[in-house]
Amino acid sequence: MKQHRIDRTRPVRLPIRLAPLCLALGVLTSPLAARADDVPVAPPPDTTTETPPLPAEPAAPAPDVPRAAAPAGPPAVAAHASPPAPVAPSAPPPPPYSLPWQLRPLTVGNVVRSDTSVAFYKDAAGNTGSAEVTMLLASYKITPEFAPVVRLGFVKNDAPGAGADGSSFINPVVGMAYSHRMSAFRLAGFLGGTIPVGQGAGQTPSAGAAGADAAGINARSAMDNSMFAVNYLTGIAGAGFGYIDHGFTAQVEATLFQLFRVRGNDMTGSAPDATRTNATMGLHLGYFVIPQLSLGGELRYQRWLTTPDRIVMGAKTPFADANLDNVTFGVGPRAHFALGKGLWIRPGISYSQGLDAPLNTSKYRMVQVDLPVVF
Repeated sequence: MKQHRIDRTRPVRLPIRLAPLCLALGVLTSPLAARADDVPVAPPPDTTTETPPLPAEPAAPAPDVPRAAAPAGPPAVAAHASPPAPVAPSAPPPPPYSLPWQLRPLTVGNVVRSDTSVAFYKDAAGNTGSAEVTMLLASYKITPEFAPVVRLGFVKNDAPGAGADGSSFINPVVGMAYSHRMSAFRLAGFLGGTIPVGQGAGQTPSAGAAGADAAGINARSAMDNSMFAVNYLTGIAGAGFGYIDHGFTAQVEATLFQLFRVRGNDMTGSAPDATRTNATMGLHLGYFVIPQLSLGGELRYQRWLTTPDRIVMGAKTPFADANLDNVTFGVGPRAHFALGKGLWIRPGISYSQGLDAPLNTSKYRMVQVDLPVVF
């Protein structure tokens, strides 16, 4: 019988029918067969690139039977590569807020504010006088919701007729402001007090300084009584709530003042009150006509919850009972300009006047120039 000799120099060829099966097995055993949701540990080796032999290693002799080449699978792709981390969208800027004139802001921030009110008025004889009150405020946001506040004040009075002109540094205020955002709504609070170091105090105060303190109360629409009550240490607690969205601002607030006498008699020289209790309330509405300009108006109410002795002793004088409370309003425009990154200036001017006695009978007309800088 004739024997067939196997030619070892010729490569072994697989039948054409087996090629698809081998190709399928190669794909199933390749790294691409891993599930897409498996947690990757390390990227698989790139099987498409051959590793060159080390130069010091001699080439191995060819085997007797050549090995069949593994079927080439599809090119390797980065199936196990981690997807790029999604970029978090930046938070939208807060809606524009109409800063009130004499109410407390609903927001907290890094602010330096100069606020001057000039009031023109007449005495019972028709003589004209004027009072100028300048407030300086500074606050610094220590958290997104809390900011300590310091406020200083100075008043200068040109008394009508033969009255004594004078000036006075009034009681400073220190406290903590709070603001919490709830979508388009804001909840605000304030807790603080005055430091009784103002001028015009004591048993025999300077007539000019005491008169300036009295005139300054009405120049500020009686909303800052505790700062002018220089004989008293005052605790202050207030709350506010408002809506800020679509260029519109609406806010309300109420504040309680508890006064404790710590120096002399009260500033009028009448019988002293050991304590006094005062309250203020207000409503502010504002709207942005354009991003750089807003219009704001507010209605303010002040009332003594206890009757000061100076009002009781002056009950026979005109409008003595009217001093228990008063109603004022203020309205005006405010500009909003960016001076740099995170630096804004928001100057405004408003006109105010009293709606009842004694401010309207004394013809009080107030102009307020407000210059806040936010950084």
